[in-house]
Amino acid sequence: MCGLAGVLNLREPRPIDEDLLLRMTAILRHRGPDASGAYVDPWIGLAHARLSIVGLENGTQPIANEDGTLWIVFNGEVFNHVELRADLMARGHRFSTDTDTEVIIHAFEEHGAECVHLFNGQFAFAIWDSVERTLFLARDRVGIRPLYFARHDGRLLFGSEIKALFLVPGMERSIDPRSLLETATLWTMLPGRTSFRNVEELPPGHVMWVRNGRVDVRRYWSPPAPGPDEMWKGTLEEASDRLEELFVDAVRLRLRADVEVGAYLSGGLDSSLTTAVVARRFDNRIRTFSVSFEERRFDESVYQRELARELDLAHGEVRASNADIASALGAVVWHTEAPLLRTAPVPLFLLAGLVARNGLKVVLTGEGADELFGGYDIFKEAKVRRFWAKRPDSRWRSRLLERLYPYVFSEPERSSHFLRAFYARGLSDRDDPLFSHRVRWTNSGRNRALLSRQVLESLGGYDPVEELAAALPRDFERRTWLSRAQALEITGFLSGYLLSSQGDRVAMAHSLEARFPFLDHRLIDFSFRLPDHWKLRGLDEKHILKRVAARHLPPAIARRPKQPFRAPIQEAFGGAIAGGTVPDLLATEAIARVGMFDTGRVSALSRRLREGRDLGEVQSMAVMLVLTAQLLHEVLVEGFPTTVPTRRPDRLIRRMGVPAEALAARAS
Repeated sequence: MCGLAGVLNLREPRPIDEDLLLRMTAILRHRGPDASGAYVDPWIGLAHARLSIVGLENGTQPIANEDGTLWIVFNGEVFNHVELRADLMARGHRFSTDTDTEVIIHAFEEHGAECVHLFNGQFAFAIWDSVERTLFLARDRVGIRPLYFARHDGRLLFGSEIKALFLVPGMERSIDPRSLLETATLWTMLPGRTSFRNVEELPPGHVMWVRNGRVDVRRYWSPPAPGPDEMWKGTLEEASDRLEELFVDAVRLRLRADVEVGAYLSGGLDSSLTTAVVARRFDNRIRTFSVSFEERRFDESVYQRELARELDLAHGEVRASNADIASALGAVVWHTEAPLLRTAPVPLFLLAGLVARNGLKVVLTGEGADELFGGYDIFKEAKVRRFWAKRPDSRWRSRLLERLYPYVFSEPERSSHFLRAFYARGLSDRDDPLFSHRVRWTNSGRNRALLSRQVLESLGGYDPVEELAAALPRDFERRTWLSRAQALEITGFLSGYLLSSQGDRVAMAHSLEARFPFLDHRLIDFSFRLPDHWKLRGLDEKHILKRVAARHLPPAIARRPKQPFRAPIQEAFGGAIAGGTVPDLLATEAIARVGMFDTGRVSALSRRLREGRDLGEVQSMAVMLVLTAQLLHEVLVEGFPTTVPTRRPDRLIRRMGVPAEALAARAS
């Protein structure tokens, strides 16, 4: 991966501050420590920090087409670049590097904006057409790689991280109250929204044209909604064979690199299957890396070590203690640039550090399988509630929830009350397109009460759930209930949190590129063509994937119950704050000074935390929301380092205008 940044004059040419461009890439150096470059003409400045993985010797960006009229900066990978290059060369394109970056620019030259449909990869890029004076930006289908932009002082600013934009003189740095309410309710922000006022994110599956000062954002991809004629027509066994074929090929493509590729090994089905396919199908002595926990209920190290022994792998492990999680949270917030409801990004930050210290730049990881094949409890919960809704007076139907959450229903009397007061809400509205998620969002949305009176007044009656409902695509109603739930997870929690705060950001903090075979767009398309009951068979999650996994994994791992990846909150921060080993960001003085939260409610929450009283899930998430929002204000608003040392670029191209011969060639 890499880091990109740019400044575009929207209305008229103005001098571009080259030193500013270099500082924008310098603050992104963790994303690209190997090389840097910049391109400047009277209209635009493009800058790039490179992590060299493909085309090690000749891949410094920006890169141009043959006549120097198109220029690109790119963050990501196009895994099918070999095949695309052969096709483009057959069409007459000439290449000067071995990179996938140059494949993108020639594909754009040949196909225009439609080129994004050709790419099997994870990408964010910007292409400047110096003849037409247009800027084209694009982001991959599910949002693996980030891209942010802002309008400021007659210019469009863009970059891989928000902190690069904050280096521009006069750029506002203040937290958007909507981001707090959206995170508290939806567990992430709505697509396109960021933590900060006046800073936007190019949503996943979107492209942007900037012409004559106008910004035009368009969607080019969304989770498939196939009609009846497009659904899989074969048997379950045939579908399992096809799934295995697609997955193996997705892994094969993601092993393409000019550097060593490792793998995360969580001990769960998805990362274990990925590792086993690499080791057994490609005869690859892949190195694997895992995180273990001080708190045993979060720890899966026994399964990690078992598979490493089974496959005879070189395996590394980092132990995430409660103290480690508490002390690293500030660094994680600096990199994620967002409030968080979970501590899970922190151990993954520590794990990425272990991989980097072992000299690797690339790892494979298993994210995406749960979204594609019905792996989450929220899918099972929705299925049970729909079944229950057909006979709402049935006692035994409602008790199916006890199989999902036995720790909640440990006392029969409490179980009955909890069911009626919680899971029965909205039970009759099975046609609600948000049926699968409303219970979760209503529950977590109770943390709205933590926001200060001033923040709530500024929000008025804003309801992020209703805004999300109003923005659903027209084809949403024709989806099956499971397809709706999957689409909500993919466009929300997966893109907004798992692939960002728990993915790109904590890995790239250590110059480490994560690759996701399950998010190959061919696999995504295939999964949505399968019948729901092949994914979620009764309450057996990922049924078809387990059939494939049984061909590669020991039964103890292939059939083990799913354990969500989580990390301690109360154990990590209760003792750390009470013992003074981390700053008390929940203290009344700190809360009052920043003004985002209600001091009385936070004080009561902090007291429960320090006293070690059981908080439960919602209050634990409340602790994280307040802690991380306070940290976000501390490191990216109040304490942001506006002066960042520059470094000499490896490549700097200055252009005063477009060569006459290039104009003539384009005109012909």
